Amino acid sequence: MTIDIIDLSDPQYADLSPVQLAMVRAAQAKKDAVTAQAATSRENLFYHLLGNDNLRASVRTREEGAIDQAAETEIAVIREDLLYQLAYEALGSEGNELGPYRYPENPNYNLSYSQRFLVVRDYYMHVTSDAAARLEAYHMDSLARTYLGDFYSTLYDLLASYVK
Repeated sequence: MTIDIIDLSDPQYADLSPVQLAMVRAAQAKKDAVTAQAATSRENLFYHLLGNDNLRASVRTREEGAIDQAAETEIAVIREDLLYQLAYEALGSEGNELGPYRYPENPNYNLSYSQRFLVVRDYYMHVTSDAAARLEAYHMDSLARTYLGDFYSTLYDLLASYVK
């Protein structure tokens, strides 16, 4: 995937967290979808005008310009939203008055539940290599129940699959 939704140098790109990288990739996918839709609309316009024997340069140019302008406006909104998300994530990833975010000492409640799932999963995968001990420790973790919400049982099932 070519990333062209925002311009970042290689060092800036390397400094992005996994969550921020996921945000960039999601925004790029949205931009690519908008660009593809605009191309399809221009093609449909061409065939519509051709089918009606009305393929005039002025009409086609004006309508394609409108399609391109609408696509650029939508891409600008996606870009601005991405920049806002990246800035917000950068502020939230550093930590709070209790110190840097780290599960379970100082969990980050600014993350979505799916991102929390990844943080807790990574924590338990690195705690021990013994799958049974990992599952028992997770089962005893009362913070994980509230922190993960509905994802608690999903992670439990995943950790239990390693025991079998």
